[in-house]
Amino acid sequence: MLIAVGTDKHPFDRLVDWLAQWHTQASDRVRLTVQHGHTPAPQVPGAVPFLGHDALQRAMADADLVVCHGGPATILEARRHGHLPIVVPRDPARGEHVDDHQQLFARRLGAAGLVALCETREALHCALAAGLADPSRYAVAADPGAHEARRAAVARVGRIVEDLVAQSARRQPWWRAWTRSGRGAEEDR
Repeated sequence: MLIAVGTDKHPFDRLVDWLAQWHTQASDRVRLTVQHGHTPAPQVPGAVPFLGHDALQRAMADADLVVCHGGPATILEARRHGHLPIVVPRDPARGEHVDDHQQLFARRLGAAGLVALCETREALHCALAAGLADPSRYAVAADPGAHEARRAAVARVGRIVEDLVAQSARRQPWWRAWTRSGRGAEEDR
């Protein structure tokens, strides 16, 4: 199981504490990788502050379950690796982030069935128990080609923008500089 809180500078004690509480009951049945970021290290095996991109991708690919914060990139990466991520969004009222974008994003995805949204300890513990009993419950069709398709789309948009900028530079401006006629303009005629 992979737990990823991201790299934001705000600690996410709530998620890490909820996980540690659950782990005391399930420790004999689960192997963890806990990327805890700027949150103090939990007293569980497999806790690391940060994972490089490649290591995080390997951990996602190898995990049966992915639990994460509400960061859009983390959620999309988990789905790309075939996981319905169990998401606990950061709460700015608790000092976990600067605004509520994670809550809004995760709630929208939860309503659409694209994540398993858990905003309480009880909801998280229930989702973890269900995932431990049947990991396929939190699986989706992996789409490893989606990353390359996105990269190609971004490159195409970049070329379109570059072409538009180049065309714009070749055109004569549609405006002319306006000069104010001052006194003496009559005298010049």
